[in-house]
Amino acid sequence: MQAGQSHESDGSQDSQNSKSDSSAVSASSSSSKDGQSSPDSATTKLKIVVTNANDKPVANASVYIRFNSPGGFMHHDKQIELDLKTNQDGSAKIPDVPTGKILLQVVAKGWHTYGKWYDLQSGEQTIAIKLEAPPHWY
Repeated sequence: MQAGQSHESDGSQDSQNSKSDSSAVSASSSSSKDGQSSPDSATTKLKIVVTNANDKPVANASVYIRFNSPGGFMHHDKQIELDLKTNQDGSAKIPDVPTGKILLQVVAKGWHTYGKWYDLQSGEQTIAIKLEAPPHWY
C-alpha cells in the first residue's frame, strides 16, 4: 500500500511538473508571438493613383504589387503578389504592405506599361503614376 501511495504522490508531482512545463512552453510561445507581431507593425497603407498624360484618371487599370514575405519554405522569403484594379477615379488602395522594397507594375489598355521598384517607409504613402501613350508602330 505504501508503494501505491508513493506512486500517487509521484503522479501528482508529474502532473505539477507537466503544468509547469506547459506554462514554460506557453511563455516561450507568447514571446515568439511578440517577435512575430513586430514585423506586422512594420507595414504601410498604400494608395496608388493612376492618371494619363492629361492628368485624367485611368479606370480599370491592372495594378500588380510584388514583395517578399518572411516565413516561406525552409525559412526563405516567399514572394507575394497582389493583383488589383483601379476604380473610376484611377485609384487603388492596399491596406497592409510590409515596409521595404516592392515592385509596382501598372498595365492599362491603350497605355504604355509602367513598372518600377519602390522603397516603402512606415505609415501611409501615396504613389502617383502618370501613364504615357504607347509608341507608334509603322
